[in-house]
Amino acid sequence: MKGAEPQALPCAAAPAGRWPEIGRLALDCVHCGLCLETCPTYRETGRETSSPRGRIYLMRGVAEGRIPLGDTVAEEAYLCLGCRACETACPSGVHFGAMVELARAEVEDAGLRRGAARVLERLALRGLLPHRRRLRAAMTLLGLAQWLGLDRLLRPLLPPALREAHALLPSVPALRERRALPELVPAEGERRGRVGFFAGCVMAELFADVNAATVRVLARNGFDVVVPRAQTCCGALHAHAGDEASAHALALRNARAFAETGVERVVVNSAGCGAALRDAGRWLPGEGEALAAKIRDVSELLDATGLRPPPGRIDARVCYDDPCHLLHGQRVADAPRRLLASLPGLVLVPHEDPGSCCGAAGIYNLTHAEMSRAVLRRKIASLAKADPDLVATGNPGCLMQLRAGAREAGLRASVVHPIELLDRAYR
Repeated sequence: MKGAEPQALPCAAAPAGRWPEIGRLALDCVHCGLCLETCPTYRETGRETSSPRGRIYLMRGVAEGRIPLGDTVAEEAYLCLGCRACETACPSGVHFGAMVELARAEVEDAGLRRGAARVLERLALRGLLPHRRRLRAAMTLLGLAQWLGLDRLLRPLLPPALREAHALLPSVPALRERRALPELVPAEGERRGRVGFFAGCVMAELFADVNAATVRVLARNGFDVVVPRAQTCCGALHAHAGDEASAHALALRNARAFAETGVERVVVNSAGCGAALRDAGRWLPGEGEALAAKIRDVSELLDATGLRPPPGRIDARVCYDDPCHLLHGQRVADAPRRLLASLPGLVLVPHEDPGSCCGAAGIYNLTHAEMSRAVLRRKIASLAKADPDLVATGNPGCLMQLRAGAREAGLRASVVHPIELLDRAYR
């Protein structure tokens, strides 16, 4: 019919697939609006559609066949940073993160994401991150390019998204520093337990020193640390990108890898990975639930068991900045602060906006660079007022984002992982 809405058919068919589950989850929202001011994109735009409540309205509309699954829904599903701050603010317990992941998978299935950025994203997420040897080879080549200065020479020729990526990347550690951790690191002193350690993909390559520090601190605190070779990428970036099948397949591999070790807990030092591994219980009933029940952030475990007093001092003023997927995804807020405050010499300095998103959000800072920078500016302004010696945060994306923001703004503070400070105090 002339003048009819071209997406009417997808709208009529919307209740199929994942939409009934999205619709069921949407019913928990009571439209109170308490989530609005916690949402980074709403704070920047002031648009109702770019708030959790507005996005829930859109998703529920598709689920009920009132709104077509089109570009507006797709755009808002991916404009969301997935920080889950709205979940912490919500009095009704709405599982917004799960809804957005399901909606993004439907957007992907509908073919509503297009362009070169999506192709590069798929190649990196499917063809690189889950494959240890390929990723190591790629990082080794990047490290060589950095050493020779080729990356700086080529930067002006890169597409905008890759130029953004270059600005965020830290120096790639030497290959000897990126060697696989021992499969078993024995406890020191009185033994407290046996734990698995999730090494991750980005952490293992770009933050190998943080992984090594984590294992040392766990051993110093009486834990045998098992690092299974069969583990793989956590699948968080795949889930955020709407690639549900890949995320679930990776979660299954990890569930089986750690099940074979017989460990009591699986320790994670990356907030995004920890949240994704805990989501494995929702993704994979059964094996995923068994893995999810064992996941503990390293700060959570050390705080619960009691940190053995380190002999050294950290004479510094430190701002702790909450990674979204630790604070809102795993509800771990006080443990890192208690650990840091317990270190001799360290002064924990508050800042105005510790619980808001820094704008990293996986690869959001590449796919939505303008919004990411706007969100980061608020964070850096808050840290600048506090003027600490160090900023501590427990997620690789946040480390890269905050380092880039601090460098651009001329802040004197270095950005570190909290476990690095504990390791320094022990060493």
